[in-house]
Amino acid sequence: QEQLVESGGGLVQAGGSLRLSCAASGRTFSSAATGWFRQAPGKEREFVACIRWSDSSTAYADSVKGRFTISRDSAKSTVYLQMNSLKPEDTAVYYCAITFGWTWPPSSYDYRGQGTQVTVSS
Repeated sequence: QEQLVESGGGLVQAGGSLRLSCAASGRTFSSAATGWFRQAPGKEREFVACIRWSDSSTAYADSVKGRFTISRDSAKSTVYLQMNSLKPEDTAVYYCAITFGWTWPPSSYDYRGQGTQVTVSS
């Protein structure tokens, strides 16, 4: 059974930084890519970033380019999202997800974690 567990969320002031982690278990070693999404209250879930396991190719939403960095640690089956220069509009529940498909960037994901809350105060 695939399982994804996010951690690292919290409360931070605008301009601050947080690093989110997505730890995977199960047959995730065969997953093709991992993505981060976020959903703010009253808003639809939006794509944040993704990384391909085979070559560490990455993709980002325009709203986070230059501020967020996605990376992976194969030995730990963990993907990170380093978030710098945080803004109040980054406040949301952040989810990670994995896909076993090989389309790049992924158009859909197969499993998702429970999420971690990120709150940025002004």
